Amino acid sequence: MSSTLGKSNIDVSKVAMGCWPIAGMTSLGVNEADSLATIRAAIDAGINFFDTAYCYGVDGVSERLLGLVARTHREQLVIATKCGVHWDSQLNRVNDASPERLLWECDQSLQRLGIPQVDLMYLHSPDLKTPVSKSAEAFVEMLETGKTKSVGVSNSSLSQIQEFQSVCPISAVQLKFNMLQQEIQSEIVPWCIANQISVIAYWPLMKGLLAGKLRRDHVFDPLDKRTAYPMFSGLPWNRNQDFLDELFEIAREAGEPLVKLVVGWTANQPGINSVLCGAKRPSQIRESAEAINWCPEPKTMTRINEAINRRRQKDVESKA
Repeated sequence: MSSTLGKSNIDVSKVAMGCWPIAGMTSLGVNEADSLATIRAAIDAGINFFDTAYCYGVDGVSERLLGLVARTHREQLVIATKCGVHWDSQLNRVNDASPERLLWECDQSLQRLGIPQVDLMYLHSPDLKTPVSKSAEAFVEMLETGKTKSVGVSNSSLSQIQEFQSVCPISAVQLKFNMLQQEIQSEIVPWCIANQISVIAYWPLMKGLLAGKLRRDHVFDPLDKRTAYPMFSGLPWNRNQDFLDELFEIAREAGEPLVKLVVGWTANQPGINSVLCGAKRPSQIRESAEAINWCPEPKTMTRINEAINRRRQKDVESKA
């Protein structure tokens, strides 16, 4: 099953591979051999959509590895990358969406990937100094010079997306969306549907939490950056574990693996065109890819939605 990016003629698989984990900056136990094998396993599983960024790795390792595979599989791949975020010498994240920086990062990304053109170039994130409309001018130039086939915006509010769209046509927006984080459904998704703009969801498995691999007794490595997120500790962690108990039971009754259930639910929500599943091992991307051509049955979708509503209600009650 595939989906077309906005008004372009670019068709992408409903499940995509997110290439942040192979950068090795927050994922533990990453190595080049496994990373390359994971990209190839994704292709073999029917995934054609790969998402990376200029800042995925201090030295662009994610783009470089994807480029190694692209040399022999270019016609099979839809490659998306992003510009506007980099790391300084102390490894602090820097947002710089000035036109000059965006154009420079675009050229650097193409060199790392070893290709003259990407299929989709995103503004990774607006900065506090540059008007979004000014950043958009750089993407118009990328389109006109043939460095990208289409343009997208990531990590932006609806007003920022609209401002960008007023200058440069957008084919896709990329935002976080999963069973536990559905804020974009209120305004952004309806606007994108009305304007024929694709929504690409990241964190469908909430950094592994919704994959069911991190249970109540899990002991996080001190270097694991996930502990910085509220969902992985305290009361939210306990509530999420209760929610996972329900999901495991729903998956058991449906006769499907949990990851397939979660990714399938996410990929079949209104307005969601493709779901980015991060992976650093072939087995991980194969699990996610099982949902490419699959949708849970209506009764299963209803049970999942009821469980989500119960989880959400607990948060509402705690704030009352």
